[in-house]
Amino acid sequence: MDPMDAAFADASNFVVGDTVGAEVDGFRHQVDEIFLKVDKLEQNVNEIEQFYLTLKKKQPNGSKGSSVVKDKDKERHIPSLKKQQQDAARREAAAAKRMQELMRQFGTILRQLSQHKWAWPFMQPVDVEGLRLHDYYEVIDKPMDFSTIKNQMEAKDGTGYKNVREICSDMRLVFKNAMKYNEERSDVHVMAKTLLEKFEEKWLQLLPKVTEEEKRREEEEAEALLDMQLAQEAAQAKMARDISNEIYEVDMQLEELRELVVQNCRKISTEEKRKLGAALTKLSPEDLCKALEIVAETNPSFQATAVEVDLDIDAQSETTLWRLKFFVKDALEVHAKSSASTGGGNNQNHTNSNNTNSNSKRKKEICDAIARTAKKKPNKKPSS
Repeated sequence: MDPMDAAFADASNFVVGDTVGAEVDGFRHQVDEIFLKVDKLEQNVNEIEQFYLTLKKKQPNGSKGSSVVKDKDKERHIPSLKKQQQDAARREAAAAKRMQELMRQFGTILRQLSQHKWAWPFMQPVDVEGLRLHDYYEVIDKPMDFSTIKNQMEAKDGTGYKNVREICSDMRLVFKNAMKYNEERSDVHVMAKTLLEKFEEKWLQLLPKVTEEEKRREEEEAEALLDMQLAQEAAQAKMARDISNEIYEVDMQLEELRELVVQNCRKISTEEKRKLGAALTKLSPEDLCKALEIVAETNPSFQATAVEVDLDIDAQSETTLWRLKFFVKDALEVHAKSSASTGGGNNQNHTNSNNTNSNSKRKKEICDAIARTAKKKPNKKPSS
């Protein structure tokens, strides 16, 4: 058996061999809890990503839109979603009341036109059968008259007009139908043309109020939409902060679990430390940097990215040594499998070798430092 394989032979069994069954079950329970938390965090992250992807699609000029939202955010208080729903209900009620007032004013126009001496042909639906107008429905697509308009304006079942422009459109339709079906010199055509002109005059007097109401509704809807977007973004930002806090908690749990596992592990022997130091020299430059980062995590004064690194294996904590042991074992196994699968790809690797010269040089310097440290302290026992 290879010395390194022998050094890591007990890697997968160190916890079971040195802890009682109850403690093992406790470890498993804690690990299961952590996995559940991680699954939930992943779902929340996906939800946030989907929200911002959807937001980006709605705003083609993404960066510009985001800056506008941020500026608005600074200038205004962001109401909650519940408050926005309440405001929207009040806003709709107020808008409906204003629209009813405009319709009432339009009703005045309708009454004035109905009292005109030439209004009688347009008061009721055209008596197609009585007048024997057999081609009427072939010429006129949508018949219209004053009584139908009046009924629509007074409807209470939700089928009536929603805004004044709909009534205006039907009023014009009354006269245009008559002008379309009847010849230009006919009495009905002349009557319809005259009343249409009078209607347009009165409509122009009401139009500024209608336009003002439409502009107000548009501004209110735009403001409501912005508030809704800000509230959604605030909710997503809060979720992101919560996720960050939960990730920190998971990290703490993992650290506590890692310390608990190490406490139940046997101490790594001097021989294993020597073999671990030898194994570190076999790592690729990238894996060696990762190994140094593991050392730096529990040793703040250790500079993993320094030009010259002096790694004292004997000075490392049991936690760091076990983490290094597992990392080196996994890294060497992956490297062995990768080398076996690539086989005859040496020529291609040679082409890219110039890109890793600096990494390899630094690796050699670090490995030499590790070797020097091992020679200085060959018999030093691990600290308890």
